[in-house]
Amino acid sequence: MDGRDWKKFLFPYEQAVEELKVKFKTLRTELKSSEEYAPIEFVTGRVKKISSILEKAKRLNVPMDQLEKGIEDIAGIRIMCQFTEDIQRVAELIRERRDFKLVYEKDYITNKKESGYRSYHLIVEYPVQTSLGMKHVLAEIQIRTLAMNFWATIEHSLNYKYKESKLPEEVRKRLSKAAEAAYLLDLEMSSIREEIVESQKMFEDNSNHVSRVLNYIQQLYFYHRVREAAQFQLRFNEIWEKEELWLLEELSHELEAAIARAKNEAPK
Repeated sequence: MDGRDWKKFLFPYEQAVEELKVKFKTLRTELKSSEEYAPIEFVTGRVKKISSILEKAKRLNVPMDQLEKGIEDIAGIRIMCQFTEDIQRVAELIRERRDFKLVYEKDYITNKKESGYRSYHLIVEYPVQTSLGMKHVLAEIQIRTLAMNFWATIEHSLNYKYKESKLPEEVRKRLSKAAEAAYLLDLEMSSIREEIVESQKMFEDNSNHVSRVLNYIQQLYFYHRVREAAQFQLRFNEIWEKEELWLLEELSHELEAAIARAKNEAPK
């Protein structure tokens, strides 16, 4: 393939990655809104580089005219989770979707690789609408925790440097040991999951209250209630200085009432 052929070949994969990223980010927002907790922490995606495609095709003995079926991860989506329990929840949500076809799954968490690699992979067939009609491309969705991802990123860098067959034995052993440490970290975090989630929710609620209060104060200035707005600002400053953030919700309600009065008294 020349440069133009590669660009044409990769375009459907690029489109698939962008669309899947949007869909999973939207799913995260929906779950956050309906359940107050989303098992998806964040989503990334990439299209494999041409050099990586060629290297993998050579390693797997995939002919150039069989790349679309022989290499399943040209389009790649990575979904990061906080806890190991979240991984199966996300996998189940993917299985239930009807906007693409699940081809098969690879569980490298229950059955870790010899190197220590852990992750959950799903191969899907995703329909892309092109100028020439509908095209179905394969994409790999990886689901893993932040700790698993940190380890996998380091391993990938080292394998790129040494090439897998030449990775020094000492480095292999230390990588394997680090993989177990990362897994133990995930287990430890899962054991205090409720406390972590509760703390995160509290932090997010306080952040939302702060934003709401400051926005309401700004609205009072808009209605020329300068003295009233200044008094609320002083109360907010006092609450913030004393770190009595539980009082912000009450202050927010008072501000809502003040804004309602201001709207009613505003000239028509």
